[in-house]
Amino acid sequence: MNTYKAPVRDMSFALFDVIQAEAIYAKLGIEAAQRDIMDAALEEAAKFNENVLAPLNSVGDREGCTFDKATGNVKTPTGFKEAYTQFVEGGWAGITARAELGGMDLPESFGVLMKEMIDAANLSWGNYPLLSHGATEALKHHGEPWQQEVFLKAIVEGRWTGTMCLTEPHCGSDLGLLKTRAEPIADGKYAITGTKIFITGGEHDFTDNIVHLVLARLPDAPAGTKGISLFIVPKMKVARDGSVGERNAVRCGSIEHKMGIHGSVTCVMNFDGAEGYLIGQPNKGLNAMFTMMNTARLAVGIQGLGLIDRAYQNALRYSRDRLQMRALSGAKEPTKPADPIIVHPDIRRMLLTSKALGEGGRLLAYHAATLVDVMERTTDDAERKQADDLLSFLTPIVKACLTEWSVECTYNSLQCFGGHGYVAEWGMEQLARDARITTIYEGTTQIQALDLLGRKVMQQQGVGLKQFLGMIQQFCEQNIANAPLAEFIGPLAVLAKEYTDTTLAIGKRAAANPDEIGAASVDYLFYSGYVALAYWWAKSVAVAEAGDYPADFKTAKRETARFFFARILPRTRMHKAGIEAGAHSLLALDAALFDS
Repeated sequence: MNTYKAPVRDMSFALFDVIQAEAIYAKLGIEAAQRDIMDAALEEAAKFNENVLAPLNSVGDREGCTFDKATGNVKTPTGFKEAYTQFVEGGWAGITARAELGGMDLPESFGVLMKEMIDAANLSWGNYPLLSHGATEALKHHGEPWQQEVFLKAIVEGRWTGTMCLTEPHCGSDLGLLKTRAEPIADGKYAITGTKIFITGGEHDFTDNIVHLVLARLPDAPAGTKGISLFIVPKMKVARDGSVGERNAVRCGSIEHKMGIHGSVTCVMNFDGAEGYLIGQPNKGLNAMFTMMNTARLAVGIQGLGLIDRAYQNALRYSRDRLQMRALSGAKEPTKPADPIIVHPDIRRMLLTSKALGEGGRLLAYHAATLVDVMERTTDDAERKQADDLLSFLTPIVKACLTEWSVECTYNSLQCFGGHGYVAEWGMEQLARDARITTIYEGTTQIQALDLLGRKVMQQQGVGLKQFLGMIQQFCEQNIANAPLAEFIGPLAVLAKEYTDTTLAIGKRAAANPDEIGAASVDYLFYSGYVALAYWWAKSVAVAEAGDYPADFKTAKRETARFFFARILPRTRMHKAGIEAGAHSLLALDAALFDS
């Protein structure tokens, strides 16, 4: 009963009309990135996701993955492997990879549109290509030419998949505690020994080989994070010439039984002297790891976006069909025994919250993705640094806010169904369960908040923040005399000023007490997210009003923006109060007294 229809019109509007990506692509010399070509590709992508992946979403949830303890093999849910074969045959595995690697050479930002569809259609299935993409990025930026030829091309073509093996049983976000060992052996190879947990796609039946990217320590490595190296450890041994040998000494020891994403296998991986190759320089693995992590963090933000949209679509359809009671202001459909529940104000509040956060969040995420294109393709070093600074600032906001909003919006969408939302056959409780992990993996919301405020704002002196505030201020100045936008421009300009003042105040308090950073970080993160969406909603209205769009489209954008400014943007007041409350109330109670 739970379906998905790709929102192609709004995707195209966001990327091409509001963000003006086509001009960005032209400047970067991406010849294949013409709007008519990409619009056609978008329609094809929609067919694959609506007709192939979306129907498998409930199948994956019901069946989950099956682990054979005797062999260490994993069987994915019915239809998953066949869908991957179609995905590869359609050329989607390498959609954003360069042509010389066997890819389609389309922009990373266009790949994000495809990814949003995949995550909305089938989040569990989408985790397999997501991890491959992270491995691709690490190999592309840090691998030796022969490693790119042998491993990267195979992943781009979809013949092999990739993983990130970072976490250990005793070591989550604190990678300085990592214990996995790497011993040099013959022919420039290393023997990798250790256990990794929470490894998405660590074992499956999609492909014959899986390329694990593993963090480990060399024998002479310094302590802490300065002594971590990154290694390629394939499931099947692979020689430098690309020939595949016998099974490597890496094996899935068990799979996790999880709250959600049942079709996505999460493995404990045991490395017992497995053969591997060093990526990059010894003890410099964190550089390559952060390449994977930053890619994955944006990708997980897109997962939140996809879940918001699918949950919203189904809640909207149900709210239009479900008859229950009469509108308080009088019957809206007097020929029927009751009115559809969409007439009730609080149903509209929940639906509009999902619409506002989803469509606004789409712009936030797509804009970040275009910065990836600029970083990777520009020949101007200053432009590259500028894009990098802004992307670094936006990444934790995209990851944390979109995933937290997905929890809120899947909850609201389930609530629209009432008791039916709690029943599995409607598919809403699956979306709510699946959403929960997105706030945790690839760095929890709290990690993102500390990264944003502690590193990207305080340590880097707010270089990305200043850029973003400059965008807002420029937009406000350009539209100060635009009367139809006045209701948005005024509040936005005030917030931009307040944003600066609030940040400076945190820095002043933190100089006296470093705990102020941790105390303010989550509130600061959400404050940032809501200000960002206020900018994008104001800009959406400006573009819609000035363009040749249907009247209903323009009306929907303006009224949703009004809802956002009236009902959601005031959340910044609560977060500002939390920031200003400081660290004292959080730390005053002694840890021993929490159970008193």
